[in-house]
Amino acid sequence: MSRILITGAAGLVGQGLLRLLGETQHEVIAGDIREPAFLPVNAAYRPIDVRGDDVAGAVSEFRPDAVVHLASIVSPPKGSTREFEYQVDVVGTQNVLDACIAGGVRRLVVTSSGAAYGYHADNPVPLTEDCPVRGNAEFAYAHHKRLVEEMLAQARATHPSLEQVVLRVGTVLGPQLDNQITALFRKPRILALAGYDSPFVFIWIDDLARIVLRAATEGPAGIYNVAGDGALGSSEIADRLGKKMLRIPAGALRALLALAKPLGVSRYGPEQVRFLQYRPVLDNCRLKAVFGYTPEKSSVEAFVAWKGSVGF
Repeated sequence: MSRILITGAAGLVGQGLLRLLGETQHEVIAGDIREPAFLPVNAAYRPIDVRGDDVAGAVSEFRPDAVVHLASIVSPPKGSTREFEYQVDVVGTQNVLDACIAGGVRRLVVTSSGAAYGYHADNPVPLTEDCPVRGNAEFAYAHHKRLVEEMLAQARATHPSLEQVVLRVGTVLGPQLDNQITALFRKPRILALAGYDSPFVFIWIDDLARIVLRAATEGPAGIYNVAGDGALGSSEIADRLGKKMLRIPAGALRALLALAKPLGVSRYGPEQVRFLQYRPVLDNCRLKAVFGYTPEKSSVEAFVAWKGSVGF
């Protein structure tokens, strides 16, 4: 039995993790700015805003063996600002890291993202964990995950007694889940750039929850890409949804978005072209061979399950 503190426990991944932890003997503190909808009997809710000193207080009082840091802004809410997202993603992670070091926590689990590699023309396909993390400055989420990974790397060098499990997660799919990626699939036609098939890698929510549980307990420390086997290009996604493709030259889309965003017609600017051109395709060999977990659903199977859950 061990003590586990979770940040972002009210989110989708946190809820899946709490359901699994409810079947164990671990003592759990479920931290978030709002109380989780589901809370097992072995978990207690604690209000935690990672932007301040809430985490330090919780670590000092609870003395957890492991901290699972899930709090992050994946899909910014309406009215969100980049400064707010930076405070949650980067400052929040620094606060969690500092609290773990000061409190003598044994293990820290952090959900990073495949976006941390960035959207670059020279990214290998697929990307392994040894590839550089180069999240683009023009993409808040990718850039913040890069900054987070840099601070974690520094901590591994200066505080090796704190074990780290860093999970570079692909696009998460789950029953009836909607996010910025699935919004693309709900359009009347599937957008793609001429000459690019924009491959996506997916991880099913149940697989991810089991991976995070293993990371917080008996799994080995390290950095791991988290995705199901394989990838789906935009053309295959369109076929599976029974939709037509909308292929636009990169230059034309860039010019269109440069006009549309200032007018408020689109939330995306011309930088979004790189997002479609250079999708990070994650190699999951280390997850299977070293971490010891093979996702039950491949990328295709996760997509098919999501498609069925939303009634396509």
